[in-house]
Amino acid sequence: MQKVKIEKLDYTLSKVAFGGIIVAEESQMDANNYVAEAIDAGINYFDVAPTYSNAEERLGPALKGKRKDIFLACKTEDRTRKGSQALLEKSLKNLKTDYFDLYQLHAVYNLADVERTFGPNGSFETYVKAKEQGYIKHIGFSAHSTESALALMEYYDFDSIMFPFNFVSLIKNDYGSFVLKKALEKKMGIIGLKSMVLSERQESDVIDYPKAWYHPIENFELANKAVKYTFSRGVDVIIPPGNIAQFRWAIEIMKQYDIPLNEQDLEELSRIANATVPLFPLKKK
Repeated sequence: MQKVKIEKLDYTLSKVAFGGIIVAEESQMDANNYVAEAIDAGINYFDVAPTYSNAEERLGPALKGKRKDIFLACKTEDRTRKGSQALLEKSLKNLKTDYFDLYQLHAVYNLADVERTFGPNGSFETYVKAKEQGYIKHIGFSAHSTESALALMEYYDFDSIMFPFNFVSLIKNDYGSFVLKKALEKKMGIIGLKSMVLSERQESDVIDYPKAWYHPIENFELANKAVKYTFSRGVDVIIPPGNIAQFRWAIEIMKQYDIPLNEQDLEELSRIANATVPLFPLKKK
């Protein structure tokens, strides 16, 4: 598994992360096996959140005896000091750990979210205090709009960013390029969401991909090209869709990481992107 040193995170991360939702609603035995499979494949970055059903309760026991060898990230959508503090404490307990390597503002959608976070009794007070007390080592965020991501980067010198860096959105309407440019300038750890996504969720996805909030790429070769395109734009790490099959695809793709995209590959990605309704349309400010 290829790895990348992220200076701001003071860690060398696997370029594919294990999204904790993979173990949600699974038996503990399956959760244990999936985590062991990931570690055997060279994955050392594990990400989870309290909104992922019972993923924390499954991931905590699955990581028993492995904590010192992994980078563990968590996050919360609560924008209040009191609520985020309670969730942080619960996540630490569920994950059976004394600290998180990275704790993130989760799913920041708009400027109202940003204002609540940094306002009086906002959740950012929890983050600062927890870092001072050693419960978290680094602070990051995940955002789903250009305006919120750019605003957050102005408010604070975050260590990492999670953002939908998806080939359809990037190629068709340049969505994410402004955010990516700013994150690269600030030398943040850049974690790509939705790199293996094609489009909005379809009716069949409720059954076929119950842990995805979108329609994933269903062709391995296209997924291979899409992931490589994401990395070529400067993304450090990707988090595959929340099912074990696509996660395994990501691992297989990394075995071909050194085979670069050629002109024909780029033309195919462009053709598909321009014929597809993007999951994240560009929102002009």
